[in-house]
Amino acid sequence: MSVAIKGAIPVRFEDVFPHGAYAVNVTPVLDFERSKGGAQVQARDRVTNDPVWAVEVYDADSEVRHQDRSVKVKIAAAQQPVLPDAMPGLPFRPIEFEGMTVRPYVTDKGRLAYSYSARGVKTPGGKPAPAAASVKGQG
Repeated sequence: MSVAIKGAIPVRFEDVFPHGAYAVNVTPVLDFERSKGGAQVQARDRVTNDPVWAVEVYDADSEVRHQDRSVKVKIAAAQQPVLPDAMPGLPFRPIEFEGMTVRPYVTDKGRLAYSYSARGVKTPGGKPAPAAASVKGQG
C-alpha cells in the first residue's frame, strides 16, 4: 500500500486552535548541526533557504492539559515575523497563522507529537503582520 501524503499536511488555523491562540515571542530556530564551538547558527528552510523562526503560542482551549498549552509554530521568512499588538493592559497577543501545516512524528519515548509550520502571522480576522527589520547576526 502506498501513502499519498508526502511531507507536511495542510491544516486550517481553526482546526489546530479552535479557541484561538496567544503569541508569547518569536525566536530564531537554531541549526544544532552547524552551531559549534559557541557559535549559534540559525536554521534555514530546506526549500526557500530563508531563516526559520519559532513563534511560541499558548492554546486558548481551557480543556488542553497545562503541559500541552505551549506550542511553537515555525515560520520560514527572510525577516523576523512581527507579532500583533498585545491586548491593552495584558501581555497577551491574539494571533492567527496563515498557511499552516503539520508533520506528525513519534518522539524518542514513543509518543505521537506534532510539528507545526506556517507561512505567516496576522491579527485575528485582520491583515498579515509586517516583517520586522532585519536582525543582525541572525542567519
